Amino acid sequence: MPSPHSTGDSVQIARHPDGSRAYLLQATQWLPRPLSEVFAFFADAGNLEAITPPWLNFQVLTPQPIEMHAGALIDYRLKLHQIPIRWQTEISAWDPPFRFIDRQLKGPYRIWIHEHTFQSVDNGTEVLDNVKYSVPGGPLVHRLLVRGDLQRIFNFRQKKIRELLGVNPG
Repeated sequence: MPSPHSTGDSVQIARHPDGSRAYLLQATQWLPRPLSEVFAFFADAGNLEAITPPWLNFQVLTPQPIEMHAGALIDYRLKLHQIPIRWQTEISAWDPPFRFIDRQLKGPYRIWIHEHTFQSVDNGTEVLDNVKYSVPGGPLVHRLLVRGDLQRIFNFRQKKIRELLGVNPG
């Protein structure tokens, strides 16, 4: 019998509940793979290029393999609406195989705090992404540019993760 999670991928974006001008992106995905395997996939920063849409021209600049731990710095290059962007994140929390947080130190957002959590659910692993972010230009820029981009990026990401982990969609 298929898991009720087999087609339950979702991506939602709303105002952050803390009352700030930030937004909250929440993505949920269930994978019929063990927690250790799924966490190991996400713990390899080299997989970021594979799960990022090609239209972003995303590239990890930090030499690989990257030793992941709290305080690790990772540098990237990408193009956002054809504008070259440099991005640096810090792994601000590292709790394998359950959770890690990457926080933007330099990049296109005013705030970007991405918490990844993993839990064993129904003989598989539930992957939860919670991203608190804020953009220059406020609500207008968010509505016209950022919201749609993030929705497309995380939808692509979920589809690609299913492909790379050998999971047939729905």
